[in-house]
Amino acid sequence: MPLYRREDIYDERAIEDMAAHYRAILTATGEDADREGLQKTPERAAKAMAFLTQGMGQDPAAILRSALFEEDCEEMVIVRDIEVFSLCEHHMLPFLGKAHVAYLPQGRITGLSKVPRVVDVFARRLQVQERLTRQIRDCIQETLNPRGVAVVIEARHLCMQMRGVEKQHSLTTTSAFTGSFLNDSKTRKEFMRLIDTKGA
Repeated sequence: MPLYRREDIYDERAIEDMAAHYRAILTATGEDADREGLQKTPERAAKAMAFLTQGMGQDPAAILRSALFEEDCEEMVIVRDIEVFSLCEHHMLPFLGKAHVAYLPQGRITGLSKVPRVVDVFARRLQVQERLTRQIRDCIQETLNPRGVAVVIEARHLCMQMRGVEKQHSLTTTSAFTGSFLNDSKTRKEFMRLIDTKGA
């Protein structure tokens, strides 16, 4: 018996409803939804959408609170290069990139793995990058009450690369700061220096 087994759990009724809509979309494009290669596509697409939007039913603050520790630490904590995969709410096409998150503890820290999990919860919703950046910042600020939070996200948007302006190499950068990162330029510059992948 394996020590670990991944098990995906879906709302079967929701999957069935979404699959019917995906089947209608396939038909509307002129495809034959009954041909061999597409017979199971509506269900697969429905399950993929459920996975990519699962953050709607999750509480990111609870994730941080599940591993809170009292610690006399005032140094900057940075988790950088967190992979981000999300869906643009305007075209429901992916945008993907990296998030860099830092906070200045004020007597409390959280488990390091919890920061990427918070990023995932907010990313696995229909999103815009600007809102995603602020939501991560606000969740950490409100839950940990640090002296400051900094979030920078760099992402490529397939809605720009595959359609519209079709700019293949464009990169969108958003940032959001609180506390010392917002009010102290020296602290903010130190954070930006530490996440600079070109200088790493």
